[in-house]
Order: sequence, then C-alpha cells, then structure tokens
Amino acid sequence: MFEAMRFYIRWVERTNKIVGTITMYGIFAMLFVLGWSIAAKSLALPALWTLDISQFLMVSYFLLGGGYSLQQDGHVRMDLLWGTLPPRKQSWVDTLTVFCMIFYIIILLYGGLGSTMYSIEYGERGFSAWRPLMWPIKVTMCVGITLMLLQAFAMLFRDILRISGRETTA
Repeated sequence: MFEAMRFYIRWVERTNKIVGTITMYGIFAMLFVLGWSIAAKSLALPALWTLDISQFLMVSYFLLGGGYSLQQDGHVRMDLLWGTLPPRKQSWVDTLTVFCMIFYIIILLYGGLGSTMYSIEYGERGFSAWRPLMWPIKVTMCVGITLMLLQAFAMLFRDILRISGRETTA
C-alpha cells in the first residue's frame, strides 16, 4: 500500500510540475493580449476579443497552476501554531485539514462539471460583443480543479507516509 502511495505521489507531482511549468509561460500570452488591447485602443481600432481572452488566460493561469502551487507549498497557510510543531505533528494537522480542502475541491468540481456539460449541450456563449464559446474555458477549469484534487490526495498520502515513518522525498 505504501508503494502505491509513493507511485501516486510521483505520478501526480510529475504531472502537476509539467502542467505548472507550461502554464507559467502563460503570463507572456496575457502580456501580449493586453499589449495588443492597449495598442488597438491607441489606434482607435476596437479589439472586442481582448477582454474575454485575457480573462480566459487568467483563469487558466490560476487553475492550471493550482496543483503545482499546492505541490510547491505556495498556498496560504495560517501557521501561527502549525509552524511551531515538529514535522510529524504538522503532518497530523495537515491530514485533518486536507479533508476540508478535498471536500471543497470536490464540490467545486461537481459544479464545474455540471456547468461544463450545460455549456457543451447548449452551445453557451459569452455575453460580450465577441460572444466566444464558453465550453473551452470551462473544460480548462475542470482540468485545473481535477489537478488540484489529485494534488490534495498526494499531500494526504505524503502526510500519511510521514506519520507512519515511511516518508518519501519524491
């Protein structure tokens, strides 16, 4: 069982690292789109698509990078008491609190999947003048949420291994 946990941790963290690293470069796409918007406005050429695309890129950037952020321990933690605990007791606290995160992510994924299915079924479009299809960003959101859920379970497994004295480094 512990070997299966180690395999899962390695697989999920490798996947999140690849996706997170690729997503990191999305900032350049956002800069390009926003730069294009500024240039178009200064030349009095309306660019109807720039607001929607920049919003889609920002959502993708945050959600696809979420699992990587969790992996790198880049999330917000109130460590007033947690930081003073030894590593094994920190793992006990994390094991208890990760269930709240998993519950929240599952609810988020459930809502996202329902919204995505609706968007695909009815060909939902945005409300702007450009009217882009909404299903591609909703699928991207569900992928990002799924990666965060997988990483949350990897964090749980890592804490279980640490508590049991079988800590893994990968």
